[in-house]
Amino acid sequence: GSGVCHDEAMRGFFAVQLPDDVVEDLDEFVDPRRDATDAAPLQRDRRPPWRWIRPDNWHLTLAFMESVPDARFGELVDLADAWARRHAPLRMRLEGCGAFANPAEASTLWMGVDAEAAVVLGEWSTALRGIANAAGAMPDGTRFVPHVTVARSRRRRAAGRIVQSLDTYESRWFDVEWVTLIESHLGDGPARTPRYEDRALLHLGE
Repeated sequence: GSGVCHDEAMRGFFAVQLPDDVVEDLDEFVDPRRDATDAAPLQRDRRPPWRWIRPDNWHLTLAFMESVPDARFGELVDLADAWARRHAPLRMRLEGCGAFANPAEASTLWMGVDAEAAVVLGEWSTALRGIANAAGAMPDGTRFVPHVTVARSRRRRAAGRIVQSLDTYESRWFDVEWVTLIESHLGDGPARTPRYEDRALLHLGE
């Protein structure tokens, strides 16, 4: 309509969302490790060493987009929806733990996926980044590692012990039937964490 400004943009990402019972199961597994790290001596700034991500914010990012122009949002969804229809649902599970950059100098703790799913998710990520690029959405270009972030630290720290304790995790197998386009509202969530809003559900397969 008249007066609508088209230079607005959204920050968002395509993601696989986890079934509720998988989230609950992982939460129960992570909980004692969370308690153990929170009981460790506070840092000089009086903060716990790790900031644990709220379970309702857990997801597996396929393609992050710094800026999706509002005027191209419909095009982005249409392209992604056409892509999703051409791809079958994926059977996968969460397994193992890793750290970025590495366990000796970690600022992020994450749960991984099974090896076969990792290959498929890598292909999905490449395709969705291409779609984002075609819609002028500035996709992130870093190397894709399929993961669900569970904790972050303000500075890099040794995390070998906690990675080892989380590495034994395996979720049940589950079917990924949707990819979700999520908008990230920075600082809008509890304790200034991001607030996530589902903007489009892309059903895999016909």
